[in-house]
Amino acid sequence: MTELKIDATAPPANERLPLLIFGLGYSSRAVIRAQRGSARSIVATVRSPERAAALTASGVEGRAVTVLAFDGTSLSPELAAAIGEAGEVLVSAPPDETGDPVLKVCAAALAAHPPKAVAYLSTVGVYGDHQGGWVDETTECRPVSARSVERLEAERAWAAFGRAHGVPVALLRLSGIYGPGNNALVNVARGTARRIIKPGQVFNRIHVDDIAQAVLASLDKRFDGIVNVTDDEPSPAQDVVAYAAELLGLPVPPDIPFEASGLSEMGRSFYGECKRVRNERLKGELSVNLLHPNFTVALRALAAGGDGRQRQEFR
Repeated sequence: MTELKIDATAPPANERLPLLIFGLGYSSRAVIRAQRGSARSIVATVRSPERAAALTASGVEGRAVTVLAFDGTSLSPELAAAIGEAGEVLVSAPPDETGDPVLKVCAAALAAHPPKAVAYLSTVGVYGDHQGGWVDETTECRPVSARSVERLEAERAWAAFGRAHGVPVALLRLSGIYGPGNNALVNVARGTARRIIKPGQVFNRIHVDDIAQAVLASLDKRFDGIVNVTDDEPSPAQDVVAYAAELLGLPVPPDIPFEASGLSEMGRSFYGECKRVRNERLKGELSVNLLHPNFTVALRALAAGGDGRQRQEFR
């Protein structure tokens, strides 16, 4: 069984340390959004120097954020300085076939100035296929896709870094991510939603605002170990599309048998794995009270916020 450790000396949540985010994407933006009004200083990275400059000037999610360029190949003096000042680190940048880009380039700098806590965003894809059975954080990982193999290797590398330098590392395994601007309501409204039917197939999901809750809780608690960040109700994908259409008063898209779906190789790989993911550790050890425990609650809230009523762009 995976050993769990929570640092009893962790500071109160209102004593926020400087946060360094590697990879300013959809999930990490939600973490920033959740801290509106906080005095915490935030530095984040994107790949392009031009985009970094534009985001620093405009702000991110209504907050002043220093955005630096990091393409996974070199460490700039500015990023080295940010590592030296960071109290907590969120890693949202994906690995590739050569490994985790942050550790490849920044491991020495991080070791010289160890943060108080690290949160690493991984995926439940590391469990592989369990033929619809339930999995938890103690379940054997047997990833199938190359991207899930890379994630598991990155998890192990971050856990090893944490052990070597006395840094608690929360390995947060995320289910399918959705939220404002990126959900079945938007897809139905655009006419791109498809109800692909594969008997017995279910997926877990997680609203991006609940990812933000999990990240901040893991940093606050100085959590060390694995946590599934997922909703309460694994459900067939076609049920989500049908419910979104009903909320919008639009026709439910027709059934499409999986064999006739014409999915890409990546799309087919998602349907090649089936599992039900438990979240007791998320709600127990991290004390996260899910804002969106299932897709019906979430889609009603998203519809009330305007999603699906007008053309949405993925942010």
